[in-house]
Amino acid sequence: MFRFLGRHAVLWTIGLLAAVVLGPLTVFLPLAGALAFAALALLAACAAHIRATRLTARCDVLSREVDALSKRLLRAEALAAAPVRPDPGRAGLVADVEELSVEIGLLSGIVRDLTAVVTAQDEEVARLKSAARAPRPVPAAAPPPVAAPVAAPAPAVPPDIPAPAAPSVHQPPFQLPLQAAIPVIPRALPPAIPAEPVPTRPLPARGSVPDEALIAAFEGSGLEVHLQPVVTLPQRKVVAYEALARLRAGPDLVPPALFLPVLERHGRTTELDRRMLQSTLTIARHLGGRGSEASVTYGLSPLSLFEPGFLRWLGRLVADEQSLGGRIVLALPQASWRGLDTEQATALAALRGKLGFTLDRPEDLRFDAAALAARGVGQIKVPAALLLRPERGDLADIAPEDLVTALARSGIRLVACEVEAEGDVPDLIDLDVVLAQGTAFAAARPVRAEVLAEPPAAEPDPEPEPPQRRPFRSFLRRAG
Repeated sequence: MFRFLGRHAVLWTIGLLAAVVLGPLTVFLPLAGALAFAALALLAACAAHIRATRLTARCDVLSREVDALSKRLLRAEALAAAPVRPDPGRAGLVADVEELSVEIGLLSGIVRDLTAVVTAQDEEVARLKSAARAPRPVPAAAPPPVAAPVAAPAPAVPPDIPAPAAPSVHQPPFQLPLQAAIPVIPRALPPAIPAEPVPTRPLPARGSVPDEALIAAFEGSGLEVHLQPVVTLPQRKVVAYEALARLRAGPDLVPPALFLPVLERHGRTTELDRRMLQSTLTIARHLGGRGSEASVTYGLSPLSLFEPGFLRWLGRLVADEQSLGGRIVLALPQASWRGLDTEQATALAALRGKLGFTLDRPEDLRFDAAALAARGVGQIKVPAALLLRPERGDLADIAPEDLVTALARSGIRLVACEVEAEGDVPDLIDLDVVLAQGTAFAAARPVRAEVLAEPPAAEPDPEPEPPQRRPFRSFLRRAG
């Protein structure tokens, strides 16, 4: 109301004066009143004309502004309909952001490497201190020096991959809890292993083989590839294999529990992964050439994910193997799947279709099946003891008897591994487990020499590493 009166204050003032002054004047002096009313009407007409002129000018301005806005809107619609052209400045900004994320991932990997090395050093120092405080018996004679590691003969196997056989008491199963190491330069594949029988010898005791002998055997021809089949239940038909690393130091076949910590301390586990993956590719190509549809799984070291360029090297390694169709399966522990950063998840997503993915070495039975399936995981390997006799802390929201069905709804198959007792097989069948692996079906056996002697795929050249990171990795190598 006050706003309205403020706009028309002049008109209200004129009207009030006309009512107060001209009213009595019209009564007493009609002619003067008529003239006054005429003058007042002229004044009102002039004011209306001026106001109309101002409004017309404002309308013209608004019309021009609306016209400019409509032109801008049409231009924006045309730009939106046109194909988007890459902006060099924006592309450079995206590249800078990606490079920054890569640097952050590398820095976190180096910090984890340093933490692992320092922890291993502390454990080694504590072990040496306890060994120094313990009384040592005087030996009767000095032990003979360890011979230089040579390639020991391997047992002969059929032309194809070994079939399931009865469990052997001299070849207990060894899982492959690979630990990652400091990045190193990849080496060539080991030479072919002669197919001759190996005499049965007891496994070496812990610490009986010096670290230098193990490293020399690894750098020489002591690395062997053993395969353990995965069978269906209850038919026990072989449908897949797992490639396991074994190390032969002289006449002894050293189990992974002894040589893997040594390779980790000396920064060799990433090199082990490279050599084993090349051998796995050769085995998968051999199986495909014989018409077999069996896949080959290899358990990757967890910290190899933090090796700069390792996953890109793996992508180039399998880039030309379209005929394999994902029959090479990469196994990562549960902790690695839970701790993937953005860079690692992107690199693994780029490998989907070329490689299969498996979750192994689980810490508990709490699986997010939907998230794992979204990352491309097709199998989950669970030890038979964890399925049949879980601890209280290992139990999940889903009962073990419903776990297979729950995973199958997301397209994930469960594989019971480490099946050592024949009495566990009926219990696994009761849980609807259709895939199993362990010495109850077949022990891990070495691959024939001629299989590994097939021409390997050309190893992709490793990408040059940034020079600013080399001194820090060299420090980590010296710390290991």
